[in-house]
Amino acid sequence: MKKVGEIREIWRYPVKGMAGERLVRSQIGATGLDGDRILAVRDTARQEIQSCKFRPELLLCSARINTRSPLAVDIIFPDASVVDWTDVRASTQVSELVGRHSTIEPLRPVSDADFYRRHKTDEHTWMAELRATFEREEGEPLPPILDNFPSTAAEYVVMPGSFFLVTQLHLLTTSSLTWMKALNPEADWQSRRFRPNVVIDTGSSRGMIENRWIGMQIVMGNAAVSCVGSTPRCGAITRPQAELPMNKTMLRTVVKHADQNLGVYGESALPGEIHVGDAVYVRAPL
Repeated sequence: MKKVGEIREIWRYPVKGMAGERLVRSQIGATGLDGDRILAVRDTARQEIQSCKFRPELLLCSARINTRSPLAVDIIFPDASVVDWTDVRASTQVSELVGRHSTIEPLRPVSDADFYRRHKTDEHTWMAELRATFEREEGEPLPPILDNFPSTAAEYVVMPGSFFLVTQLHLLTTSSLTWMKALNPEADWQSRRFRPNVVIDTGSSRGMIENRWIGMQIVMGNAAVSCVGSTPRCGAITRPQAELPMNKTMLRTVVKHADQNLGVYGESALPGEIHVGDAVYVRAPL
């Protein structure tokens, strides 16, 4: 194994699409980080789970797990009010924020397929809506996957049984953020804009080092994560969050200089606990 850095940040996002909470340690299991994406906002008219791609106003809220129970999640709204997700006021305030009648929902079994289904007015409009979330300017490419979209993703807005779109984990390195900052120094390049689960401090390494890990495993703490693909970026990274302002130039930089991607998707290869400061190693898959 080769050491590539150490864990700088750990993040989980109890409510899909909302800002999350920073942790000092967490458990990685088959479903990702404990407490990550255990709730989601559902548009009642569309009968569809919503994300910050489609409802970027959700990023103005944050969610945290209260110690009362694993499903005791507090939502912090832009006016600083804190509401338990089970309180009817939570769904009411979310509805007012996004301008659509919505409810906050927990996970349901995989067998409840309709709960996870993608809303389709027809066979063409849904893809046009999805393409629009990437907010590309004239002449900019869209992610190639949209031209050969997986059938499951075409049918379901998240993986049934979860609130994840692609995989349960997302990794990002300080090397990538530093490189982006050098290309566009006026932008803030805060890790929160990219919603990673783990930010890895890769020291003096240069460029998008995590792309070299695709097909490999990352070992941190006593857990292992398989790096399965790069992360294409949409308009959500430009949207305001708490004190972070709107900044469209960041997406232009990622599209032009990073082949539209920043960070990598990961899947749990070995469950275990991780801590901030843990050494991070890369190895061939076992």
